[in-house]
Amino acid sequence: MHRKVHAEFGGRLPRKRPVAGTSPGSPPYDKFPAVSHQLCCSHLLRDLEDAAQSYPAAIWPRQIADALRALIHAANLARAQGLAAIPGRDMTGHLRLFRHGVRVGLSQVRRVPGVNVEQPPARLLLECLRDREDDVLRFLSDLRIPPTSNQAERDVRPAKTQQKISGRLRSEKATRDRYAIRGYISTAAKHGISTIAALHDALAGNPWLPPVPTIT
Repeated sequence: MHRKVHAEFGGRLPRKRPVAGTSPGSPPYDKFPAVSHQLCCSHLLRDLEDAAQSYPAAIWPRQIADALRALIHAANLARAQGLAAIPGRDMTGHLRLFRHGVRVGLSQVRRVPGVNVEQPPARLLLECLRDREDDVLRFLSDLRIPPTSNQAERDVRPAKTQQKISGRLRSEKATRDRYAIRGYISTAAKHGISTIAALHDALAGNPWLPPVPTIT
């Protein structure tokens, strides 16, 4: 079972930003048992761009970002071709550049000594890339997993749009009912089920249910 989590560090990089899963300000998704995670690579790429602006003479931010984009492209290409996995020749070199960039960055952006001392944001980003590499690159080992949370953000965008226009959401009950329906048809569509068929089955008292995930 996989759950999308953001690698959002609480704003743009030059300001304070906690690393997802390692600070009080991060989402609590890591506490879910038997769940694998995929950090959002779109957020990571934005954080790397911020790092490139903060350290204009450094090579590692762009090296990591270029390698990550290449790995995402390789995964998308393999998925489009119906392959079960990414060919090793399309992944090995980019993965080596990714890891090398992280090591170089860690050697250049040092931790600030002391207890409870605020660390450089770029250092927190690099430690996340090093310590949570499996969660950053999980899309490489399972092509069913998208490398970004863009789809999840699109799913909640209508609510945010309504909130911006009207200044509020509808009543709590109406909102819950609305998003129970939206969540149902969105999940069905992601499994290749027709929205009309899913709604028909639900109204007929035989709602479609997703397959039970295999815990690995």
